[in-house]
Amino acid sequence: MVWVRRCTHYLFIVVVAVNSTLLTINAGDYIFYTDWAWTSFTVFSISQTLMLVVGATYYLTFTGVPGTATYYGLIMTVYTWVAKAAWFSLGYPYDFIVTPVWLPSAMLLDLVYWATKKNKHSLILFGGVLVGMSIPLFNMVNLITVADPLETAFKYPRPTLPPYMTPIEPQVGKFYNSPVALGAGAGAVLSVTFAALGCKLNTWTYRWMAA
Repeated sequence: MVWVRRCTHYLFIVVVAVNSTLLTINAGDYIFYTDWAWTSFTVFSISQTLMLVVGATYYLTFTGVPGTATYYGLIMTVYTWVAKAAWFSLGYPYDFIVTPVWLPSAMLLDLVYWATKKNKHSLILFGGVLVGMSIPLFNMVNLITVADPLETAFKYPRPTLPPYMTPIEPQVGKFYNSPVALGAGAGAVLSVTFAALGCKLNTWTYRWMAA
């Protein structure tokens, strides 16, 4: 029955990785919400944080080998590269295609797990906080390297966009003054809970297979 347990775990890993990627596949699309760009950036930052931390923690605690969280982040990144290639094929400039940056945050998760000698509680607390605080920062650096969002959105309009996504001139005043700080703060709190969920999913899976 050992092979059944292993195959089930690997199946779960693939399913979680694929679903987390699908849920964050449009995480770079805040560049099209030009009127609400920073609001969207905050929301997408939190969603990216949660989907990365729950899957990476699950995978990491399953293998018990530091480095697997980074591998999980690499899976998400490659999946997203493939999906974003569709944008490039539609005629968008390469420097306008934003792929969320997960790898550095996944590396921090691995580092915490290794430095604390595979302590799950430290992984949940310290790892979750580090991932939540780092993802918005890395993605903001990523965002400022692309072409001007407003200019490019008008230059390469998408006729299939619904009205609420149609680029419009940005208004005076934004809902959030600091999208990085708000995304990092909310992400740091919520990702601790999701890191705990990732560890708990591992326990539930073992119990289910042992029944």
